Amino acid sequence: MSPLSKARRTGLSPARRTGALGATAAVIATALAGWTAHTSPAHADSAGQPPSSLTAQKLSWHTCSPPTPAQGTQPAPGRAWQCATLKAPLDYTHPDGETISLALIRTKATDPDRRIGSLLFNFGGPGASGVSILPSTGNEFQTLNSRYDLVGFDPRGVGASAPVTCLSDKETDAYYSGEGPSDVVAPLQDPAAFAQHYLNSCRHNSGRILTHVDTVSAARDMDLMREVLGDRKLNYFGMSYGTKLGAVYAHLYPHHVGHLVLDAVMDPTKDPLQEALAQTKGFQLALDNYMKDCAAAHDAACPTGTGGSDGNQKLAALLTALDQQPLPTRDGRKLTADLAFTGIMSALYSQSTWPTLTSALNEAQHHGRGDTLLQLADAYNGRDTQGRYANINSANTAINCADQKQRYTDTDVHTHLKQFRNASPLFGDAMAWSLTSCTGWPSTATTDASQVNAPGAAPVLVIGNTGDPATPYEGARHMAHALGTSAIHITLTGQGHGGYTSNNTCLKNLVDHYLLNNTTPPPNTTCT
Repeated sequence: MSPLSKARRTGLSPARRTGALGATAAVIATALAGWTAHTSPAHADSAGQPPSSLTAQKLSWHTCSPPTPAQGTQPAPGRAWQCATLKAPLDYTHPDGETISLALIRTKATDPDRRIGSLLFNFGGPGASGVSILPSTGNEFQTLNSRYDLVGFDPRGVGASAPVTCLSDKETDAYYSGEGPSDVVAPLQDPAAFAQHYLNSCRHNSGRILTHVDTVSAARDMDLMREVLGDRKLNYFGMSYGTKLGAVYAHLYPHHVGHLVLDAVMDPTKDPLQEALAQTKGFQLALDNYMKDCAAAHDAACPTGTGGSDGNQKLAALLTALDQQPLPTRDGRKLTADLAFTGIMSALYSQSTWPTLTSALNEAQHHGRGDTLLQLADAYNGRDTQGRYANINSANTAINCADQKQRYTDTDVHTHLKQFRNASPLFGDAMAWSLTSCTGWPSTATTDASQVNAPGAAPVLVIGNTGDPATPYEGARHMAHALGTSAIHITLTGQGHGGYTSNNTCLKNLVDHYLLNNTTPPPNTTCT
């Protein structure tokens, strides 16, 4: 089997994820073809308002427990953090009906006399747990914490909020590696058996939430949070997929917008094929920039040589070798070609992990060990040291597929495969095959485009990083135009996914002044 051929055929590769893993399998889609959604997503023209029993609910804040395995691998939050559960409608077209529980976390403003209100965060994916991530990244937002309660949440279908769950941990482990007990591995190698098993597992383990995880419903959840938290306006910081969620909120509730920061912006104008192709080009750009930096820093010792075609060939050779003979690691698992591919892609999200990628590649090429690349892959896949997986992959698929109308076939992939390979010799195949991830998945979406125009909204910061691999820079320009006159487009000339946490003083000060002092920067400001 050639490198990534399994991932290409199943979608369980790190493709078409903005801050998280790509989608499900092409073969899964076949089994799901007869499975239809029972209700429609709660779009603006069909949703009712939550009843007073929900809007007037009182949150019971308490000491937080450590994150569940479904929430991820972050450590337990400190004593400054409090957790609570919010009740929300399962289906906003029937707001008086069944409810679900949404997990929240907060740390109170450190200067209560100057407190502005709550600042909600979404870290992307879709599928990332805000309850798990916010405490571990809280130091990045200390300045904002002076006047805001920092609030994270697990969106519906994610973490501890009615999580979407499909494969077991052992099955996920075996699928990513191709290794494990024969009774676990064998069904996963047969497309038909795997598709049927995945379908049965999703339906059995996820229940009714599976058809109610669309972004519009999640945006309505945020407005319920705003009201229950006691905020007249929503103050929000969204990254990656969180920018789409924030923009949809602004469209639904323009007059409820207080301050919105959209950082690492998804492009609302692209269909899934265009988005996947743009992301393919983005990751190749990030890889080229990494290889150029590596060659300048290490010369002949750089594991990708002089970069360019030479570097692409060296990486392809490594993956081919791993496909034939996986490398050992200290925990007894093997580094396979697919896991190495995930590790490489993972390290391109931030310039700060480029040195780690260099060490990992040297370790694999010259020492015959796969420890560091496996650690990178595990971090990206949400696997902890005990072999437990966060539900980010299942949630990512369910949310993406609930939002998009288009369903692609193998024929569609073959038609566009050359474009993807031209965009990236390393990433092209996996990204192209990820297009089939939603075929057969239940959805009543009527369009692939997100409705984000927000007339009458307060100013919204829209931040694009010129070197962003996962959400290419042009998406920020398109989002700013789609939002309308409320959008303030900001450019960061840098590397990596996102801007605020990239240690760029110019951008951080600009965002802090906007959120803390209500100072709106001039449109088209550039930070270098």
